[in-house]
Amino acid sequence: MQNFTYTANPGRILFGFGTLEKLAGEIRAAGMTRVLLLSTPHQADQVQAVAKSLGDLSAGVFSDARMHTPAEVTERALKSLKSLRADGIVSLGGGSTIGLGKALALRTNLPQIVIPTTYAGSEMTPILGETTDGVKRTLRSDEVLPETVLYDVELTMGLPVEMSGLSGMNAVAHAVEALYCKEANPITSLIAAEGIRALTGALPRIAQDGADREARSDALYGAWLCGTCLGTVGMALHHKLCHAIGGAFDTPHAATHAIVLPHALAYTAPAIPEVMTRLGETLGCDDPALRLYEIGHEIGAPDGLKALGMPEDGIARIVELSLRDPYWNPRPLERDALTRLLEDAYHGHPPQRH
Repeated sequence: MQNFTYTANPGRILFGFGTLEKLAGEIRAAGMTRVLLLSTPHQADQVQAVAKSLGDLSAGVFSDARMHTPAEVTERALKSLKSLRADGIVSLGGGSTIGLGKALALRTNLPQIVIPTTYAGSEMTPILGETTDGVKRTLRSDEVLPETVLYDVELTMGLPVEMSGLSGMNAVAHAVEALYCKEANPITSLIAAEGIRALTGALPRIAQDGADREARSDALYGAWLCGTCLGTVGMALHHKLCHAIGGAFDTPHAATHAIVLPHALAYTAPAIPEVMTRLGETLGCDDPALRLYEIGHEIGAPDGLKALGMPEDGIARIVELSLRDPYWNPRPLERDALTRLLEDAYHGHPPQRH
């Protein structure tokens, strides 16, 4: 076995049904006395109800979190946090809300409690992606890693089936890349394979029956594991493409990941034969990239980047952005092959090994 380094990120995890009831106790245990609660506009009523239940522990609510963590939104939230004299942050929602909480923590060093309501997995990572002037940049810092995460399966029971599938595939992408990124190690690979197994098994069941409690529990468990992978190792081509596409064209984050994942894996496949064998065993198939594409269709993923509103002439721009500031990848980035990859993803074609 080769030498490796494994870093276990600190954090307190509560998992199960009804864990939201423990929020007030967790706030006090973390030494917070006045928390700012965050959400997107879509979840404003839900977070207001949580704020009300907290009584004096709630300093107020900011319900304008947005995709890709725009810098201007962060600045407005920061003003709200300071004016309310909050000494902690509680983020309730998916990747957009969690990203905003991380951006605030970076600027204030305040503690965070995160209550995920999707399967994105961002809550387990010291990674923040922020968008300024149409360009999304990522950073890794322990200062943005949440101190406590409450996984309450009950909060995911009402998650729309389509959103469930897309956010779940976003999480799967974290684990798939963890198997072959530069910092891959045996421990993370074990976590990644289990996360992929749990999520890819649960998501089609949720697509058939959104009220399947066992499938919902399996999916949230898988999301936790997949997020843990992203939090302990790096990223490669898939995430670079998604960050470039999302930053340039404001495409939905999870849907972008679901569409791009099979194509990025097919591109990298020739350089990672052992990983492809392991993925095949985990997914129970001979062609993991094609199987992920099929799962995308089973969960109702959009039919290509075109369906997300990305212009076809944007392919060349994404190629340039990817080559200008590339992430490490087992297979080097080649202009023509990247172009063909993105053309397939744009039109919704099955993944090919270009």
